[in-house]
Amino acid sequence: MNQEAVVLKAIDEQRLKKNRLIVAIDGRAASGKTTLAKSIADKRDASVIHMDHFFPQAHQRTKERLDRPGGNLDVERFLEEVVPFMKEHRAFSYRPFDCQKMAMRELIHVEKSDLIIVEGAYACHPVLWDLYDFRIFLSIDPKEQRRRIMARNKEASDLFFEKWIPKEEQYIKEYALLLHCDLVIE
Repeated sequence: MNQEAVVLKAIDEQRLKKNRLIVAIDGRAASGKTTLAKSIADKRDASVIHMDHFFPQAHQRTKERLDRPGGNLDVERFLEEVVPFMKEHRAFSYRPFDCQKMAMRELIHVEKSDLIIVEGAYACHPVLWDLYDFRIFLSIDPKEQRRRIMARNKEASDLFFEKWIPKEEQYIKEYALLLHCDLVIE
C-alpha cells in the first residue's frame, strides 16, 4: 500500500470515531507533506492550512527565538488567527506571511469543513499538540531529500542544508515526534 493509501485509510478510520477531524501532517523537509495534504483534500473534501504561512515575521526573528526547537514558527499568530475558528468549526481567513518578500500577503479564506489538515514543518509543535485528533509524521531518506531540495530550489539549497534542516532535526528530536505521532511513514 502506498503512502497516500495508508494515510487515507487511517483518516477514514478516525472519521468513523469522530465526525469532525483535525489532522496534522508534519515531517522532514521535502518529505511530501504538502503534496499529501493536497491529495487528501482533493479526495476527502478537506480544508488545508499551510504552516509555511506562519513562519516568523522580521521582528520575531531573534537569535534566541530561532535557537529554540520549533522557534521558526509564528505560533502566537496561529493561535490567534486559526485555532479559535477551527475549534468552533467556523470558516475563517488569515494572511499568510511570505518569507521571500518578508511581508504579509492577501487574505486566504478557509471554508468550514469536517476535515481540516494542518500541514508543514512544525505542525506538531507541542503548543498545538492538543488541537489535533490525529498526527502524521513523514520521513524521507536523506539522499532523496537532497535530490528533491536541489530540484525544488538549487539556489536556496545551501540554506536548507546548513540552517533549516538542522533546525527541523533539532525540533523533531527535542519533541520526540517519531514516538508521539499517531502514524509515522518512513
